[in-house]
Amino acid sequence: MKTLFKCFWSLRSPHTLLHQAKRHLISPIASHYEVINRGEKEVPKYFNFASDVLDRWTQVEKDGKRPPNGAFWWVSDQREEVKWTFEELGVLSRKAANVLLDPCSLQRGNRILVVLPKIPEWWLLNVACMRTGIVLIPGTSQLTAKDISYRLHASKAKCIVVSDALAPAVDSVVPECKFLKTKLLVSDSGRDGWLNFKDLFQAAPDSHYCVKTTSEEPMVIYFTSGSTGPPKMVEHSQCSYGIGFTSSGRHWMDLTPSDVFWNTSDTGWVKSGWSSVFAPWIHGSCIFVHHLPQFEPAVILNTLARYPVTTFCTAPTAYRMLVQHDVTSCKFMSLKHCVTGGEPLNPEVMERWKAQTGLDIYEGYGQTETVVICSNVKGMKIKPGSLGKASPPYDVQTVDDEGNIQPPGEEGYIAIRIKPKRPFCIFSQYLDNPEKTAASERGDFYVTGDRAIKDEEGYFWFVGRSDDLINSAGYRIGPFEVESALIKHPAVIESAVVSSPDPVRGEVVKAFVVLSPAYLSHDPETLIKELQDHVKKATAPYKYPRKVEFVQELPKTVAGKIQRNVLRKREWGSV
Repeated sequence: MKTLFKCFWSLRSPHTLLHQAKRHLISPIASHYEVINRGEKEVPKYFNFASDVLDRWTQVEKDGKRPPNGAFWWVSDQREEVKWTFEELGVLSRKAANVLLDPCSLQRGNRILVVLPKIPEWWLLNVACMRTGIVLIPGTSQLTAKDISYRLHASKAKCIVVSDALAPAVDSVVPECKFLKTKLLVSDSGRDGWLNFKDLFQAAPDSHYCVKTTSEEPMVIYFTSGSTGPPKMVEHSQCSYGIGFTSSGRHWMDLTPSDVFWNTSDTGWVKSGWSSVFAPWIHGSCIFVHHLPQFEPAVILNTLARYPVTTFCTAPTAYRMLVQHDVTSCKFMSLKHCVTGGEPLNPEVMERWKAQTGLDIYEGYGQTETVVICSNVKGMKIKPGSLGKASPPYDVQTVDDEGNIQPPGEEGYIAIRIKPKRPFCIFSQYLDNPEKTAASERGDFYVTGDRAIKDEEGYFWFVGRSDDLINSAGYRIGPFEVESALIKHPAVIESAVVSSPDPVRGEVVKAFVVLSPAYLSHDPETLIKELQDHVKKATAPYKYPRKVEFVQELPKTVAGKIQRNVLRKREWGSV
């Protein structure tokens, strides 16, 4: 592997690290912005995450006032490593900024589509965009040529950055993309018609003056996962993500400058921005990255045992896979805090992880359009299956179709109050789609589209997306509660529940089930009856799946969310 980065620090043992730093050290940088995040102080007129957060950590680091655990630690699948201090991150990101400005001819406000796997250049380009005021559009490396074409046309991006794997796909659609001016390749070799990032980076100067961006200025555009329709462009401002994860980073993720935080999210998913950029770095934590071609539970567990990761974040799907292995044999010397998000976590999985590791999983809930909406925070009673309570600065309620607040115990849409004052850490708009932006508001609230029940203590209980709910013979059934009942059976690794047409009831519950290897040889009809009876006992009998289909895998978005809409269309397509 051709190495571009010279790094000068080495991580000390986890025991030395934790003894040298006070575990409850709260950084003055994070404390300053948490007051703003909680709505107790006005958002500043100007804000830039690179200059106002990362460069300030460089100074704290130089003054010897933070633990010596660096800012960034990357491990390849061959265990090659790249490590940066905040000072090194600053130098390297300034070089990357100069690449974007000069050879790439980009200007403040231009948009750049960055479609890279979990390699160090992705983080450098994130910070380089902040320094230059260029608007970043992340994309997963699993995008197809059609996906790339859609994103280039919709965003009018002037530059695209990819690695070797996606360059042919880009070349196949470039003739149709009239706004695209520059193709930037992150590769050890050249390609006709492309600028080579590594060559340009080597030659670039390391001095650059960070632009002075306003807090409301666009910083990043995310395409939604498209689980309920074509992907939409969600625009966030400089302060939305830059400041908006301060409170959740401290209380939900439990981060301090002495922590090493590993989040497994793909770079194209919004959770990577949440947990692999903004939340850890505003708290001065070290971001840990293990670049793996695919999710392998045994490798994940070995990494947690081998490296001094203190905080771990992965999707519920991943936790479901991990608890199928012998986690009790793994010794996690440093791991102290586990979080998850992206889709609901089944209580059974949470209980099995706790039994095997002794650690709770703290679930958080949010959307591409928001920062963390609800969460279970350190020190709070965890109610397994609950999304937790509202996170600052949001006033979160459940509302009906007209935006009226529902009483405790009544189902409604999860909604955030945006009037009379719109929270600064909510998306600016659905870009080029004012109708969709307007449709997301009802009364005084932004409505998420997810439905839940809020109990007397303020905990939110997820029911499902409004289009996922099943209405069978007059009964409204949420798929998540049926899936949670199914996963309690040892035969079930995971499941997806959708509506299926029925001549009598209109629609009935159907479960698509991925079986544990130990049950693959069982008689299907007998096993279906066993699972149906199991659900009848685990939840209200009318919710049991009248149809069950065994499948090898479930369709998922690149973020790992189950695509129930794909299965639902499969069921209803022949009607």
